[in-house]
Amino acid sequence: MPRLFDPAAPDFTIRRQPYDERLEQELGVIIQMGFPGYFLIVADFIQWARAHGVPVGPGRGSGAGSLVAYALGITDLDPLAYDLLFERFLNPERVSMPDFDIDFCMEGRDRVIEYVAQRYGRDRVSQIATHGSMAAKAVVRDVGRVLGHPYGFVDRIAKLIPFELGITLDKAIEQEAELRRLYENDEEVRTLLDLARSLEGLARNVGKHAGGVVIAPSTLTDFAPLYCEEGDSSLITQFDKDDVEAAGLVKFDFLGLRTLTIIDWAVQTINQQRATTGEAALDISALPLGDAKTFDLLKRYQTTAIFQLESSGMKDLIRRLQPDCFEEIVALVALFRPGPLQSGMVDDFIDRKHGHARIEYPHPALATILKPTFGVILYQEQVMQIAQVLAGYSLGGADLLRRAMGKKDAEKMAKQREGFVNGAKARRVEPETATYIFDLIDKFAGYGFNKSHSAAYALVSYQTAWLKAHYPAAFMAAALSSDMDKTDKVVILIEECRRMNLTLAPPAINTSEYRFTVGASGEIRYGLGAIKGVGESAIEALMQERQQGGLFRDLFDLCQRVDLRKLNRRVLDSLIRCGAFDALGSNRATLTAQLPEALRLAEQHSRNDAAGQNDMFGLAAAGKAPTRPLHVAKVPEWDEEERLRGEKETLGVYLTGHPVHRIAAELAALGAARLHDLTENGGSLRRGSDRSVTVAGLVASLRTRNANRGGRIGFVTLDDGSGRLEVRIFPEVYERHRQLIVEDAILVVQGALGWDEFNQAMRLNVERVLDLDGARAEFARRLWLRLDAQQCATGMLRQLAKVLAEHRPEGRCAVWVEYTGSGARVGLAFGQHWRVRPSEALLKQLRELVGTERVRLRYEQQPAADRNSLG
Repeated sequence: MPRLFDPAAPDFTIRRQPYDERLEQELGVIIQMGFPGYFLIVADFIQWARAHGVPVGPGRGSGAGSLVAYALGITDLDPLAYDLLFERFLNPERVSMPDFDIDFCMEGRDRVIEYVAQRYGRDRVSQIATHGSMAAKAVVRDVGRVLGHPYGFVDRIAKLIPFELGITLDKAIEQEAELRRLYENDEEVRTLLDLARSLEGLARNVGKHAGGVVIAPSTLTDFAPLYCEEGDSSLITQFDKDDVEAAGLVKFDFLGLRTLTIIDWAVQTINQQRATTGEAALDISALPLGDAKTFDLLKRYQTTAIFQLESSGMKDLIRRLQPDCFEEIVALVALFRPGPLQSGMVDDFIDRKHGHARIEYPHPALATILKPTFGVILYQEQVMQIAQVLAGYSLGGADLLRRAMGKKDAEKMAKQREGFVNGAKARRVEPETATYIFDLIDKFAGYGFNKSHSAAYALVSYQTAWLKAHYPAAFMAAALSSDMDKTDKVVILIEECRRMNLTLAPPAINTSEYRFTVGASGEIRYGLGAIKGVGESAIEALMQERQQGGLFRDLFDLCQRVDLRKLNRRVLDSLIRCGAFDALGSNRATLTAQLPEALRLAEQHSRNDAAGQNDMFGLAAAGKAPTRPLHVAKVPEWDEEERLRGEKETLGVYLTGHPVHRIAAELAALGAARLHDLTENGGSLRRGSDRSVTVAGLVASLRTRNANRGGRIGFVTLDDGSGRLEVRIFPEVYERHRQLIVEDAILVVQGALGWDEFNQAMRLNVERVLDLDGARAEFARRLWLRLDAQQCATGMLRQLAKVLAEHRPEGRCAVWVEYTGSGARVGLAFGQHWRVRPSEALLKQLRELVGTERVRLRYEQQPAADRNSLG
């Protein structure tokens, strides 16, 4: 109680009374149903986790509605403060096993499972099996292999099965015309598919559920068969989660939540910073839930990387709702689902919140229940409370009503309707009103969300938003570290860092750690673990040597100090190309040129050490000075294209620039929208408001799949340095332009931009594709060159004529020259027969001839909304 109220306050006794009553009620039910041991076991391993530095979530699911769980430290949210109901978790009128889903930090979950095995006996604790079934594609491949068919034959058939969740072979044959044709006309295919159909759905393999754990009252073999995975001594039940419960065992869910890891890493960084200034350590569980800075960030819908609130659809919902209290974050989590979004409930909620619609209650007695949601029935708990207040249901009975409504059982619903109306009549509610309210809650029960779960997850959302608002660098470094193996996510987070004006420093061998870190001046330092082609053991070896032997002085010093069995030439080349060795040499090209010699000298140094040889003064053997060549040649740095290509290959992103930046002005002249602007604001597009847009970017990834009506659909991820967008290219368009659609090509595309209600995301259906040269040829109207008298005096005009002549065939772009003499400037238009095709090759030749800044293309204005402009 001291955690909630001041014991010395005059009204302490009054304020604690409802808590005493709720505790007494919950304890009575828990003891009556025989579950005290379950609660104590869960409390035990959660307390152990917190005591040993493993972050635990504030709660998940209906368990957050238990005050006993809150008192034991199982959950972190006061259920009385948010009207969370115990009966939603444990119903005394319906005997069922309790089920706490516990979120742990991904890094520490296995440690908690290991503790449970030690604490309660390894012969009584095991994880739970999962059984993989023979799905459509897999069963075709398996049967084909057993029958001895060639791989290509089987692969061709398997690829005809649509990539669709839950697809069956019968459905695939029905949908896919080519597969149906082969089945009907090819005896080998028919035999293969018939055998596959007879095996489809059978269990194929057994695995281990990552978070499911059972604790038996005696030896596990008294209840279930066991097995061990090869190379692993831990026990696993051969029963899956449903069979385990049927056998009478209690299941515990140890779930991994990556966000808890992000919060933990961010708090560690913050507390290191606070320790240097003498501030008290930050307690993330004790944040005030009304922080103005946090809600200001939310109202600006700058929620990238914030738990549950970062999708484009959710950002649009936040923009419209403008949450200004914790209850409204709880509502956001509950509202952002297909049911509420499609039912009109969301619009009603927002209009009432902003005063655009009147707040009405179905009955005056329901005002207290529905006031937090502006009269909208949003939560399952509200359905239960309405039944309790209006019709005299117990909360246990109200939970049974809620379940019946969710299952739409007509017979049960008829009985419930009669009971509800009769109960309401006994409380002096008109039968017509009671029937109307019953129909209303029946409608919204299908959309209603578990408020206990929503509130618990809203707390995690709030914590991440608070960290981003108050300690942006520490939070974004933790978020980047969490997703450093997911290139698409890293690109989004890096762009968010730039939008937040956070400095992102490239990886540096003498300052970077494995994860992304925050430097002394507040910059985010790229993590070495995010470099492709460099394993964890190699990074650990580098960091250990740096810690023991000091900073690396140059490439020769590094090669002679590290274990080259872990850091071979390929690894070192990756570190050079990503920029991690920039401090060890004059430029990346020079470091690459020096690498063979550095490796040769390192091997010689190693052989000399092994043979006990020293140089004249004994310095090399003593490790005081590395062996170096007498002359270290410097090589001109790579051009920007080569440098950026190296960063893309090793980091997955362009860090110090982007290929699109060089032509950004051209793309803007073509009317191409920035992808960041579309992904941020696309959520404002609603059904029926599709509009034509032009976008451009580098092809970051490409995948295709068979279309139901034949041909291939292309899914292309475009990257313009500001953001990424996946565009969908239907078969006819894809076939017409497929030669242009290759990875790392820069494309200009136009399509219909709209809102996908099902996925709650923006979509772009492509209508036309152009490469950069194609766009230039079609829309560039003038090629401007600036020349001066000195250049012309050197005979440049003859060279210029030769270069232009090579690109005149089919040219439509006029050539203009701005000539500057000793005292005058004049513009000259070349004749019609000098029109050129302004390809990249021509532009490169001209820039080398007259200078980069003296060559410009001028475009006719391309209105972004003109659908026919590229048609």
